[in-house]
Amino acid sequence: MEQNLAQLGAYLGAGIGAGISVIGAGLGIGRLASSALESAARQPESAGDLRTTMIIAAALIEGVALFSCVIAMLLAIK
Repeated sequence: MEQNLAQLGAYLGAGIGAGISVIGAGLGIGRLASSALESAARQPESAGDLRTTMIIAAALIEGVALFSCVIAMLLAIK
């Protein structure tokens, strides 16, 4: 019974951790895109550089979110 309760806590913690990391990544990419679009609207000639920087930053944010989800899953199966 106690082992089942510990396993339930591990799965619950992993789910909450993965959910928070995905929500954080979504908010981060949303703010990134919002700022990039606003900057491109203010200064259209820099849109190409902004797009490149935005794609790199979004990839890094997604990488951190994926890494945190993997860590959460590893903690759940331990």
